[in-house]
Amino acid sequence: MSVSCSDRFTDLLCGEDSDEVFSGESPACSSELDSPASCIEESSIAGFIEDERNFVPGFDYLARFKSQSLDASAREESVAWILKVQAYYNFQPLTAYLSVNYLDRFLYSRRLPTSGWPLQLLSVACLSLAAKMEEPLVPSLLDLQVEGAKYIFEPKTIRRMELLVLTVLDWRLRSVTPFSFIDFFAFKLDSTGTFSGFLISRATDTILSNIKEASFLEYWPSSIAAAGILCAANEIPNLSLVNPEHAESWCDGLSKEKILSCYRLMQELVLDNARRKPPKILPQLRVTIRARMRSSDSSSSSSSSLSYKRRKLNNCLWVDDDKGNSE
Repeated sequence: MSVSCSDRFTDLLCGEDSDEVFSGESPACSSELDSPASCIEESSIAGFIEDERNFVPGFDYLARFKSQSLDASAREESVAWILKVQAYYNFQPLTAYLSVNYLDRFLYSRRLPTSGWPLQLLSVACLSLAAKMEEPLVPSLLDLQVEGAKYIFEPKTIRRMELLVLTVLDWRLRSVTPFSFIDFFAFKLDSTGTFSGFLISRATDTILSNIKEASFLEYWPSSIAAAGILCAANEIPNLSLVNPEHAESWCDGLSKEKILSCYRLMQELVLDNARRKPPKILPQLRVTIRARMRSSDSSSSSSSSLSYKRRKLNNCLWVDDDKGNSE
């Protein structure tokens, strides 16, 4: 049975009223990441919490990685590539998160070889779909395959994979993500808005840097967003004493146990990543002094030049002008 273009186009409206879409009126808050917290009503957040279960893989998805029926390292490699392309084209953080969300939901519903080209093709298709959802300018399908892509696919092959992903996801691409909650939670923690920009930025970085970890598949977007805001608050003296257990009161439907568990895991990974970073080595200070001697002093130069050109001052190393040797 053929499906008309109009029917498919209606699906692409993602649940909005078509009259509202074509009326030319812009909504009060058009983007999850750019909308101020004042635009977000608590009832909307409660609705996101109610719906988020419909946009995550099933509860046994993480168990498949633990039992090694799915390859966690292959998933991590795919997510790392998505993040590289996101940084290369300066895509929004939401674009990267949606790409991984589509990939996980697909892998939960369909068996796919996790080695070789199939997973790479899925990664490209998911990133392409997410970019079309969120980015004003989207690279061509060939240009999207950068940053060490192991295989290069023809556009028609990627389009077929995109259609398969859309079918498996039932065309539900407007997922609930941590970025649906992050502005609201930052406002709850800092109602004055003094530190809200920092909280949102740092929480976003923390969430994206840990998205490769399969352990976070245990948590729903609301818990991940709350944990990210709490981790960011630790870096602000005025907010570092906030009790994480109080995050449950930010909105109805939040789980204190899940938030605390996710928060502890996120803290561990943040500290672990900090330890892995190589220490900064400051370059050795080298100072060169050029001896200026007048012709009238040439007779005493041989006796004074050595002591003049090799000195130590405040433990700084000085370079011998003639040979370039240092002490």
